[in-house]
Amino acid sequence: MLESFMPTGPTPKLPRGRSAAEARPYHHGDLRRVLIDAALQLAAEGAKVSVREAARRAAVSPGAPFRHFPTRDALMAAAAEEAQRRFRTEIEAALGQASPAEPLARFRAFGLAYLRWAMRNPAHFEIISTGSYFAHGSSAELTRDNSELIALTERMLTDAAEQGLLRSDDLKRIQIAGRALVYGFARMKLDGHFQRWGVEEGEIERMAEGVIDLFIAGITKR
Repeated sequence: MLESFMPTGPTPKLPRGRSAAEARPYHHGDLRRVLIDAALQLAAEGAKVSVREAARRAAVSPGAPFRHFPTRDALMAAAAEEAQRRFRTEIEAALGQASPAEPLARFRAFGLAYLRWAMRNPAHFEIISTGSYFAHGSSAELTRDNSELIALTERMLTDAAEQGLLRSDDLKRIQIAGRALVYGFARMKLDGHFQRWGVEEGEIERMAEGVIDLFIAGITKR
């Protein structure tokens, strides 16, 4: 970490038009990481995310972040990529508990991990699943990661089909239906819809399990 040194002579005057905050030295060893965390926190609070506000949260001068993030879109792309990495960690942990020989059990674990993560991290989910913060196509990393997750679910369903477990051989339709299910359920939770359906807060995760099990029962050959 950088250290501050006290001047031995008279305290220098700030140039005209600059505030003490703007002249404050930056003390972060990894400013990029701190700014990303600040952007995610702002989003979680429902506050407007900007490079200047992230700098204020990071306690650095307003100009310091721009060498890392010249625009708000650049900052939000990095925040989305970080949120996606956290999401992937959740998915991989869940799949690590499911047998590779049971593709539908893995498909279920994937769906539940998706829902649990989205419900616990609504701002992160909003950033990576909607275009309200920035244009997703501008992040090659996010695009690549989404493609990998789609390919992962496709492999699970292909394995299930090869084992003769599925009622339909239209894997693309099953994939899209599964995605619509978990995305729609997460949005219902985030938008506060469950109360009007008579589902209390403490029942939502159990309801998520039941809905996913119902979906898997519907695609499974009997």
